[in-house]
Amino acid sequence: MVNKIFESAAQAVADIPDGATILVSGFGLAGQPGALLDALYDQGASDLTVACNNSGSRDIGLARLIRAGRVRKLLASFPRGAESDAFEDAYAQGRIEYECVPQGTLAERLRAAGAGLGGFLTPTGYGTELAEGKETRVIDGMGYVFEPPLKGDYALVQAHVADRWGNLVYRKAARNFGPIMCMAARVAIVQVGSTAELGSLDPENIVTPGIFVQRVVVTGAEMSMTGEKRA
Repeated sequence: MVNKIFESAAQAVADIPDGATILVSGFGLAGQPGALLDALYDQGASDLTVACNNSGSRDIGLARLIRAGRVRKLLASFPRGAESDAFEDAYAQGRIEYECVPQGTLAERLRAAGAGLGGFLTPTGYGTELAEGKETRVIDGMGYVFEPPLKGDYALVQAHVADRWGNLVYRKAARNFGPIMCMAARVAIVQVGSTAELGSLDPENIVTPGIFVQRVVVTGAEMSMTGEKRA
């Protein structure tokens, strides 16, 4: 019997090693997997490379990991987190590397990894510092930059509901990067507010099929846009 539901967040992240590349869902706090990030903090892995939309808010979640010096490199569209200077402090002190990835490029690099593509050409960043050192081409008079796929060892994702096979339903804005990060990672770990009986989820509402999910943790609450836990 296939059952991907783990007993705890701690158990789900226990094998993440030092030096791993982690994909973290969320746009601000919406969709941020707070319970999994807290478990990763307690677990102690360090020298991490993290790809996400932003560097975390306040001193919770990803910002807490950065503050503790556990993130070696950040790939993100917005390095500044709301109500948090954890990244700014770390970067000013030379304790963290930063790769600026425009938001659309970040999404497409993740999608390319999940789809098994070798990369893509985009006009975003052509002729700017973001294109320095990268392959470029001019097609029909327009300049393009080659961007490689962005793969993760692990993805930490928040969804709304899952069944024991790992089929996922998201809630509103929390959907953001979760689906493509599940596809782009070798191991996708998902926290959900609740579970559903197998076969009870409407197939039309399943955004991430269970084949892309390896582990599910039930937290009983989700992180809202304001940082509150919502049942």
